[in-house]
Amino acid sequence: MIKNPEIGKSIVANGIVTNYHDVGSSAPVLLIHGSGPGVSAWANWRLTIPALAGQRRVIAPDMVGFGFSERPAGIRYNLDTWVAQAIGVLDALEIDCADLVGNSFGGGLALALAIRHPTRVRRLVLMGATGVSFPITPGLDAVWGYQPSIANMRKLLDVFAFDRTLMTDELAELRYKASIQPGFQEAFESMFPAPRQNGVDALASREQDIRALPHETLVVHGREDKVLPLSNSLTLAQWIPRSQLHVYGRCGHWTQIEHAARFNQLVANFLAEA
Repeated sequence: MIKNPEIGKSIVANGIVTNYHDVGSSAPVLLIHGSGPGVSAWANWRLTIPALAGQRRVIAPDMVGFGFSERPAGIRYNLDTWVAQAIGVLDALEIDCADLVGNSFGGGLALALAIRHPTRVRRLVLMGATGVSFPITPGLDAVWGYQPSIANMRKLLDVFAFDRTLMTDELAELRYKASIQPGFQEAFESMFPAPRQNGVDALASREQDIRALPHETLVVHGREDKVLPLSNSLTLAQWIPRSQLHVYGRCGHWTQIEHAARFNQLVANFLAEA
């Protein structure tokens, strides 16, 4: 039987049975994935994990409600729950302090975690991140409003990427099948119900807290991102005192896939400075 690469190890994080990947050794870095339908840590970070694992211990959990982590009955999907789970992963692995890399929704979580638990974070990478309030884009509204079909998944993939040749029919079918596994769509629909502007605002941190962040921060964005506006990253780079901004041209929402080698090198260099 072929093993599903999306399923890694299992750990209990803040009471939630969490599927996670743990590769490499040395200084730990925690990767937090985005919120697309059928997403998992592996699907999001499959090109990043091996690239960083040569120099670091790379930990990539499925956040509750996504991937192959438990979906407890009655759980409330919100920033408090997800941040507590991420801290729970670090606690369970006995990691006092880690670098954080957050993508999209995961960027909002990483930002909130750094604000609430500053001593648990060494350096911060925010890629195409939520975390500040903005008028919801048609792209993000489509992502969070996804209804399962191969055609709908194909449309979403075209929204995610600038280079549509990367978004094949095979990938659409793969991600569609991931989105219809038992319990996946039910949890997904419950997270960001209409009006979905509320979901954007619920992932935002307060300006004064962002401005008070002490961490060295790398902010990354794709110039042609149709899901999260480039203005988000411009704002974060202006507000975070110790920040630097890197914008990739000819790039949509999936910097870590569309510009994988460049992104991995950039992140590796930034983390190695510390």
